[in-house]
Amino acid sequence: MPHADLSMFPPGQSKEQLYQSLLENAQALLEDQRNWVANCANVSSLVWHALHSLPSPSDKVNWAGFYVRDRKQPEQLILGPFMGKVACQTIRIGKGVCGTAAATGESQLVPDVEAFPGHIACDGETLSEIVVPVKSASGDIVGVLDLDCEELKGFDEVDQKFLEQLAELVGKGCDWE
Repeated sequence: MPHADLSMFPPGQSKEQLYQSLLENAQALLEDQRNWVANCANVSSLVWHALHSLPSPSDKVNWAGFYVRDRKQPEQLILGPFMGKVACQTIRIGKGVCGTAAATGESQLVPDVEAFPGHIACDGETLSEIVVPVKSASGDIVGVLDLDCEELKGFDEVDQKFLEQLAELVGKGCDWE
């Protein structure tokens, strides 16, 4: 199957069905590739296309991608592969939604970004966000998977459950050195 076909998600699927397909497609792409840049780029595209095939609010995702721990300055995250508008290039660990997920190792499900203390507004149109830590096979936090939405309450526990599985797949399926 051509790689591009993996980003085609048939309409009418439930969110759960769609995420299951997304996980299977991501696994297929990661199977013979361990480069984190290539894998994060393809996974960002998969997430973007998958969520845009669902009804609102999922189709209002305006950013999907990764921030990775900066090797030269490990106290910050640096922009990685993504789909969406131009983004903040660096984020301090512990700052904003992404930095909080990286500092705590816990997913951040944010129904209203304005209510999140210290939210960093890379795009003023973003109203909700979910950020999931990405851990290497050895358990080190190597980055975060970040999704933004132009709708309040754009993400829920279903998104969190499957995005955590996806982040685990990416974390263990890549060489981060």
